[in-house]
Amino acid sequence: MRNHLTLAVSMVLLASPALAQSTLTPKDRAAAFRAAGFKFAAGKWSACGDPGTPSYSPGQIETIRDLNGDGRPEAVITEGGTYCFGMTGTGYTIVSKQADGTWKNITGGIGIPSFLATKGVGGWPDIEIGGPGFCFPVERWNGKAYVLHGHQYEGKSCHPQ
Repeated sequence: MRNHLTLAVSMVLLASPALAQSTLTPKDRAAAFRAAGFKFAAGKWSACGDPGTPSYSPGQIETIRDLNGDGRPEAVITEGGTYCFGMTGTGYTIVSKQADGTWKNITGGIGIPSFLATKGVGGWPDIEIGGPGFCFPVERWNGKAYVLHGHQYEGKSCHPQ
């Protein structure tokens, strides 16, 4: 049986942060980080604040793509470290560029987001939130927010212990 956390981390890392960040203008990149609640200090973006621990990794844009089919980009911004994010070691925020050019915080939390083929309102993909264990929450967009829709492991429904 494959370790789902390792698989999810691999999937997130397939999208090169350097490539992802190069697809936004510096202005959009900064606006996306600010919309996600990050602050720029000492040459890096952080929402948690650098605790000075070896596991810490500052904010980075992992993925940029049009998640909901509206023709505008969404960015998945991550930050890492067990001090801030426990055993999962990763926090994420998804921000979306709006029609007026501003960026809006859509959702975020502790874990590793994986976008599923199933969709909620407005074409937003369901998100499986990976982390330690074998039964992961799946959130669905209801038109206003991502809310818990169920739990799954390897595509099959499960019940967390």
